Order: sequence, then structure tokens, then C-alpha cells
Amino acid sequence: MGLFDRLRGRGAGAGRGRDRRGTLDRASGSADLAHLEQFVATRRGVEGFVEPRTAVTETTILLVAADGEWTRRRIDGPEVARRLSRDLAVPVYDAQVTGYPQRMRDWTARQKQDGRRPPTTS
Repeated sequence: MGLFDRLRGRGAGAGRGRDRRGTLDRASGSADLAHLEQFVATRRGVEGFVEPRTAVTETTILLVAADGEWTRRRIDGPEVARRLSRDLAVPVYDAQVTGYPQRMRDWTARQKQDGRRPPTTS
């Protein structure tokens, strides 16, 4: 079983407790995980912030680099986010508890001032 399979929960016990009914969002995929890995590999000081599932969106993880650059992708639950963080050696926090770092807001404001669009969820 590969890293993507383990992170998506395709191994033993897959599917337990995972029910997408009630959300309007798609599931995370290998492209989401590859993007997150690439972000961590190409930036320094990355931290993760797990965002809970809502009626509209599945669980997401927001990665924020040391300079405030950020990206957000879907992930198959908080436990998968924590496993990914451990595998990539990135600290992870619960966004509802810690909030988001100021450097992320500052980076987004600079992007808007420069006429660029901040990242979005794919």
C-alpha cells in the first residue's frame, strides 16, 4: 500500500466512520495530497491547520509557510491530516482552537495590494 492509499484510508478498516452524505463537496484525491506534499517540499517553516467538515465542505487542511503563503486542500478527516503532518514533519493545529497566523493574513493582504488573487481550494 502506498503513501496516498494510507492517507486516504484505503487500507484495513477503510470507510469506517466516513460518510459524505450531507456535504456538497467532493472527496480528497491523490492530486490534493500531491499538492500538499509539493507545498511542504518547496517552502520552509510550514504549519498545518485542520478545518472541520461543514455542511458544504469536507475536512480541509490549510498549510501556511513561514512567509505567510498558504494553500488549502480537502483531506479525508482530521486523523488523516494528523498522519500527513507527521509523515511530512509539519506541526498541525486545530484551526477552531488556535485560529490562523497573522502572517497568513498579511501575505493575503500583500497579494491583494499587488493585484494578485490569493490561492483557492481546488
